[in-house]
Amino acid sequence: YGTYIEQASGKTVIVNTIKDSFQIDVDAIEKAITDKTKAIIINSPNNPTGVVYNRESLERLNKVLEKKEAELGTSIFVISDEPYVSLVYDGIEVPNILSVFKKSISINSFSKSLALPGERIGYIAASSRIPEVGDLISVMITLNRTLGFVNAPSLFQKVIADNLEVAVDTDSYKKKRDVLYNHLIKIGFKCIKPDGAFYLFVKAPIEDDVAFCKAAAKYNLLLVPGSGFKGPGYVRIAYCADMGMIERSLEAFTKLAKEYGLS
Repeated sequence: YGTYIEQASGKTVIVNTIKDSFQIDVDAIEKAITDKTKAIIINSPNNPTGVVYNRESLERLNKVLEKKEAELGTSIFVISDEPYVSLVYDGIEVPNILSVFKKSISINSFSKSLALPGERIGYIAASSRIPEVGDLISVMITLNRTLGFVNAPSLFQKVIADNLEVAVDTDSYKKKRDVLYNHLIKIGFKCIKPDGAFYLFVKAPIEDDVAFCKAAAKYNLLLVPGSGFKGPGYVRIAYCADMGMIERSLEAFTKLAKEYGLS
């Protein structure tokens, strides 16, 4: 997000989530809000943690934003990046952002919900409760036309239109999650069981997550350093691979755990 914010002459302010649970830290957000705050960007189900922000924390955040708007005489939007909203497990609720926040904008991508990686096609939904929302939509349409390269090919626009009610089989993702998560916990790694998306955000056994990823590569395990997500000390593991590959990786993870005295 930072690159796009900087292009608009804005400033990105990073607010960490609650340690260990990765839920929204409403108190920390409240302390970070100033009269220059224009929007709060959230991502749920989250990449890289897989956490779904619960309704309680979102409603608390809404009350904080309403209070701050009254105090500062400003408008604060909530921009929700939701490409994984259809990929949730165990009956977890993903609260509808538009119903929680008055000034909310939901962004979605079919590249995840229909398992079409590389096909950058999605939509933006703006709350009808936003003052002069028509002007906001007109600006977004103009920007989309200006940045013509972001428009999906006409063929896939037609494909998506015929598949709006279709979603990927979450059961297959859940099985992969459970196999990998259960094994990692068994051999000594620490990780929150993800509610959605298709990532595990695992605590690295050493402080240097980049060095740990390099060590994992010796076992043909390709992990992503958490520091790239402002989460140093963790690594992201994607389980959007076929089950055979995940099962073959288990022995490699066991060897990696033994190298660091976990197993």
